Amino acid sequence: MLLGANDFDSWDVCDQACTSLFDKSPLAWDKVFEWSESNQEFVKRGAFSLLAGLAVHDKKSENNRFLDCGDLILKNVDDGRNYVKKAVSWALRNIGKRNLFLNTEMVRLSQEILQKESSSARWIARDALRELTSEKVLNRIEKKEKKGI
Repeated sequence: MLLGANDFDSWDVCDQACTSLFDKSPLAWDKVFEWSESNQEFVKRGAFSLLAGLAVHDKKSENNRFLDCGDLILKNVDDGRNYVKKAVSWALRNIGKRNLFLNTEMVRLSQEILQKESSSARWIARDALRELTSEKVLNRIEKKEKKGI
């Protein structure tokens, strides 16, 4: 039996499938955008879990590919479902930890999100800003860039 995103019924199964299997697929980027349109909570979470996984594991994609996801993130920050908002934050944070350029852009995006009316948007923005502006994360990015990673 072949399983897909419609079979996700818990956050842990969703996250494991997305960050340990689906992110290796040549279809992964297409699925991020496709699944983000779903009304099903765990399918939508899958989109952002997959994006979070790609931010860590897809070493070949250029910055622009991740920048293009800014609109997708912005479009979904008002989804107040706990499992969705946590995955949106996770994707935003992981993109911002790839390098200094993306960190700056994701901090800027988080500051924009912070101005939105919804409580879920403000939660996502605060969660992302707390991590992306932390000394620990900035030092790690700086070390990576010095090593040329």
